[in-house]
Amino acid sequence: MNLPPSEYISVRHEALQSFIAGMGQRVGLTADKAELLAAMLTANDLRGVFSHGTTQMATYARLLRDGILNNQPDVHIAKETPVSVLVDGDGGLGYFASHRATLIVIEKAKAQGMAVGLTRNHGHFGAAGLYTRMTLGHDLLCFVTSGHQLDLKAGEHLLSAAGGSPMSFASPADEEESLLLDFGAIHDLYASSPHRDEIIRLAPGSVFRALGLGAVCQSWGGFLAGVPLDPSRARRTWAGANQGSLIMAFRIDLFLDPQQFKREMDAYVRAVKTLQPLAGFSESYLPGGAEAARDRLYRAQGIPVGPEHQRRLAEAAQELGLRPPWSTA
Repeated sequence: MNLPPSEYISVRHEALQSFIAGMGQRVGLTADKAELLAAMLTANDLRGVFSHGTTQMATYARLLRDGILNNQPDVHIAKETPVSVLVDGDGGLGYFASHRATLIVIEKAKAQGMAVGLTRNHGHFGAAGLYTRMTLGHDLLCFVTSGHQLDLKAGEHLLSAAGGSPMSFASPADEEESLLLDFGAIHDLYASSPHRDEIIRLAPGSVFRALGLGAVCQSWGGFLAGVPLDPSRARRTWAGANQGSLIMAFRIDLFLDPQQFKREMDAYVRAVKTLQPLAGFSESYLPGGAEAARDRLYRAQGIPVGPEHQRRLAEAAQELGLRPPWSTA
């Protein structure tokens, strides 16, 4: 779970986004790609998805600087039909290929009723919810996932088969906040989790469901994108280009008037707000509601940047000869 840091400095999102864009250009990204990446990472911070926000730029900058990923990718369409598109990321970050594929899927789904996009040959694509959110204003329902290179060894823990397991679903509302489910199916069950054994003992059914969802991510978003199970069979020009992604969308009006659907979603959101919150929480939301509330707050008051977040970006900025927006030196 992403929780706001207890100790932090507040940074205006405009300043943070400009800084991240500057880092991108410093490591060779074109201005348009640097701006797009910065906007997407900052958007995650605004929603409180700090794990996949601007802190990631410390890693991305080094991968791009050191040639692990391509800082000048030629993102291009490799195959296309009226209802599908395959976008090749040319060894760059996955954001660029997945963003382009999502835009194409939106237009194809609006024209044909449904569409699917696949991306290949790229690095990390970030939070899956970045792409489902892009569809919300188009009366579409959407699913996004991604898979990456596994390296399974006999005798390893079963849960290692689930990979990174990112996925997101989106259902638009009208006046209320849209349903936006954005999660990693296995994140509470990584080897680093202090409660993994306890969770397995107390809730094995939930664990098997998480493993199953992770397997869907890996097969649909990884194998389908040409990422082999065995890393020895991988043929890559760019070592970090070990991921793929899948974007699926379809029109609501194939089945129901979109306004009627969105009115039901509004009623659903309002009803959920009247329910008793979970223990330890003060409000009840559908997925995406809490993040939308944080977005409004952080746009007004600044993004809370915790100590580790500050450290990671400051160290990377120093390597690149830049200053973070909170620096007074």
